[in-house]
Amino acid sequence: MTTTPATDDRKKRSNLMVAGACTAFFAGMLGVAFAAVPLYELFCQVTGYGGTTQRVEQYSSTILDKDVRVRFDSNVRGLAWDFKPQQRSVTLKIGETTQVHYSAVNRGMTATTGTATFNVVPEQAGAYFMKMECFCFTETELQPGEEMDMPVVFYVDPAIVEIGDIGTITLSYTFFPTVEGNRPLAARGTSQDAAPAAASEIGG
Repeated sequence: MTTTPATDDRKKRSNLMVAGACTAFFAGMLGVAFAAVPLYELFCQVTGYGGTTQRVEQYSSTILDKDVRVRFDSNVRGLAWDFKPQQRSVTLKIGETTQVHYSAVNRGMTATTGTATFNVVPEQAGAYFMKMECFCFTETELQPGEEMDMPVVFYVDPAIVEIGDIGTITLSYTFFPTVEGNRPLAARGTSQDAAPAAASEIGG
């Protein structure tokens, strides 16, 4: 069968369209894969799934004569930041309000904004880990070379004893680049006006 220049042109355009569609599909799937982790973690913060913590505005009315150790973990994905806890762990009474500190430094050449997702291990402790103040409630912007102190004020709800003897809880944060429309859902609809001035401070 003899082909004409017009037929050849149509075939070339068809091949280019198929190649373009395949490229777009691949890029879209790649974008979904990269977005899946932060979106999943933001979902966990709203639903309480996967060991996420709770946000409260009042102190515990009860302090038990029982200690719990809280360990602190930090991670960064997609940001040129150094982010770490200023102390690796604290030991406190269950129900006691405590303040600890993280810090972050922007090692990049441009200003960047990050959003912190969070969870605790063991997962069942998430429903009893009460945060009154946290950098994770809002976005954080750092200028090149800027360092920021990041306090966290929390207590462990005395009701945690109802689920067994949990001696150690690990609180973990991961900073991601902020994407427009994906702000921390835990911050919505709650004022962050008052940091508890009377909270006991441990460490740095």
